[in-house]
Parts: sequence; structure tokens; C-alpha cells
Amino acid sequence: MEDKKKNLSAYTKTTLEDVSEMRIGIVAAEWNAEVVDALLEGALQTLASEGISDANVHVIRVPGTFELPSGADLLLRTTKIDGVICLGCVVKGDTRHDEYINSAVSHGLTNLSISAHKPVIFGVLTTENMQQAVDRAGGQHGNKGVEAAITVLKMVQLFKNQLKPKHSIGFGGNAN
Repeated sequence: MEDKKKNLSAYTKTTLEDVSEMRIGIVAAEWNAEVVDALLEGALQTLASEGISDANVHVIRVPGTFELPSGADLLLRTTKIDGVICLGCVVKGDTRHDEYINSAVSHGLTNLSISAHKPVIFGVLTTENMQQAVDRAGGQHGNKGVEAAITVLKMVQLFKNQLKPKHSIGFGGNAN
């Protein structure tokens, strides 16, 4: 059986190219602030450890997780950024509100990423209880804010690499 205290946020730094010039936006929910603030701290520390200056990170706060897509859209339209990390925490309660919020936010962020042609990362904890959230926000299972930061860096890198002009011989067509 798997160790329940496993840090799920470990990553290999050698898989990243130089990312120091990337400009990253972060949208963080105010709801469940203790958890989201820990996710935000993990993301910020990770970006800094990868060489991204504070000047290249733009953070805004929105009231709750449901507002993350609107906040990400605002950042994409008003700032010069390469990608956005969205951080929130939805804890299951007695009703199905968590299902509606999680579905709306995940679809909203996906659609925004596709329409903006930039990565918009789902860094939202969707847990059964508050202890699970704490465990994933710097607790025994690592910090999902770290994972969201690494994901945005890898995705920005992928987007940029795919947009680089391909070398070809001839008049701009493929050399087949």
C-alpha cells in the first residue's frame, strides 16, 4: 500500500529550461484564506526559486473560487503575462455546491486557456474536508501551489517552444 504521508509535490528541476524571463499571473481566492494563502506562498516560493523576479509576478485576489475564471480573464486582458495560476479551495459540505463550483471553474479555466492561447492552471483543492485541504497546502501531502507553479512554467515553455518557427528548406512549405 502507498505511504499516506507521501509528498505529492516533488518535481525534478532539471526538466525546466531557463524560465527567468516568464511573466506569470496568479489569481487567489479569499475564501478559505488559510489554505489558499499557503498555496499562494508555495507558488510564489517556487517561482522565485526558478529565478522569476517579483516584478514578473502579478497577484490579484478574488472573493471565492467561483470568481477565479473572471479574475484570470481580467489578468490576461490587462497585463502582459505568459500564463496564469488560479488558486482556490472548495471543501465538500452538506449540499452539492462543491460539484457545481468545481465544474464551473474547471470548465471556465479550460475555455479561457483555449481562447486566450495561454496556459491557465487549475490550482484548486477539491477536498472532502478541511484536513485534506491543509494536508495539500503545505502539510503531509506537499503543497499544490508548488505543483501549479511548476505546471504553468512547463506549459508556458511548451507554448513558446511550439510557436518557434520551424526550419524548412524551400519556399516556406514543409520539406517532405
